[in-house]
Amino acid sequence: MVFAPKQVLIATLLAATGAAAMAQTPPPPPAAAPGAPVAPAAGEAAPGARPALRDPAAREKRMADHHAKRQAELKAALKLTAAQEGAWNTFTAATQPPARGERPPMDREAFKNLTTPQRIDLMEQRSAEHQARMKQRGDATKAFYAQLSAEQQKVFDQRAMRHGPRGDGPRGMHGPHGRPGDQGGPGPR
Repeated sequence: MVFAPKQVLIATLLAATGAAAMAQTPPPPPAAAPGAPVAPAAGEAAPGARPALRDPAAREKRMADHHAKRQAELKAALKLTAAQEGAWNTFTAATQPPARGERPPMDREAFKNLTTPQRIDLMEQRSAEHQARMKQRGDATKAFYAQLSAEQQKVFDQRAMRHGPRGDGPRGMHGPHGRPGDQGGPGPR
């Protein structure tokens, strides 16, 4: 039997490819005993465990700490006088985010059972409550702002709008393809 060089080359390539594929295949995981608890994979939480980011109490604490830090930074930047301390205390008390118990979450199951007109009425009621809280914060901010000097007002204006209209920077996608700075429309070419 005579081997042609082409056939030898093809056989060698197939053997090398098969050997490389077998060398890279990971061994199968060991079988667990029936009824034994299964350990979570790397990077996964154990069943029933709540990640820290989803824990409402931890999230509430992080938000309160962040708010307190921002308030302290603002107060330091404003360099308030002793006469302005009372206005500051009133402002911070009025702009404090409501505690978790003060704003009960919407009962989704009950909401599902409502008719469309009832849902609209409920949403209008919640919107009115939200508007009332916003008005209270706005009035407190205006009253505090009136107590500031012209220089302090400039600092307040810069700090209040430094993160965009919502206070914490852009929301959602950064653009049509998720690229930062790509907000659509004509850009530099």
